[in-house]
Amino acid sequence: MEWIVPLCIVGGVVVVGLLWFVVVYNRFVSIRQHLKESWADVDVELKRRYELIPNLVRTVKGYASHERDVFDAITKARAAAIANTGDPARQSGDEQRLVGQLGNLFVVAEAYPDLKADQNFLDLQEELSNTEDRIAASRRFYNGNVRELNTLRESFPSSIVASIAKVEEAGFFEVSDHAERAAPKV
Repeated sequence: MEWIVPLCIVGGVVVVGLLWFVVVYNRFVSIRQHLKESWADVDVELKRRYELIPNLVRTVKGYASHERDVFDAITKARAAAIANTGDPARQSGDEQRLVGQLGNLFVVAEAYPDLKADQNFLDLQEELSNTEDRIAASRRFYNGNVRELNTLRESFPSSIVASIAKVEEAGFFEVSDHAERAAPKV
């Protein structure tokens, strides 16, 4: 009968340890789902941008048809960004190039006063500006989820569960060039 108390204590410690493991593991699962959801939100906004760009280019082309290099560069940057659906860290590079090319488009537009007064162009500019704001908000939400996952993954004792469950570090969706951190001026 003397061994029942120590056995109960050991059993209680094992049960508490298993419960802790399950709770932490489920927290990782929950955060990963939030991460997928938030990346889907970013993806929706990026696709929205991709759909706006051809309309904007067509509108500017009507006024500045001799600016062929700018249009070609935007088309190539857009195609590269659409094609890259992999790792957010890799995709952010394509997005940076696309935003840079959009900036060039607006530089061209500045040279055409009639274009700047065109209602269709103004509407497209406004829509693109709103989309850029939505992308920034979605990116912040995604990066917040990345931070939460990575913090939990690296914190002790949850790092033990992360190691056993093979939870990988998530990559932030960020802009590496400080000049490109701002949305394009529209």
